Amino acid sequence: MTTFVDRVELHVAAGNGGHGCASVHREKFKPLGGP
Repeated sequence: MTTFVDRVELHVAAGNGGHGCASVHREKFKPLGGP
């Protein structure tokens, strides 16, 4: 039986900060709701 050597290198990077995300709650009869 042969032996296996497993090696994993994982590099993860997120965004650079940016402006983020803004969203509002919306319903049919309300013009603008909260977040």
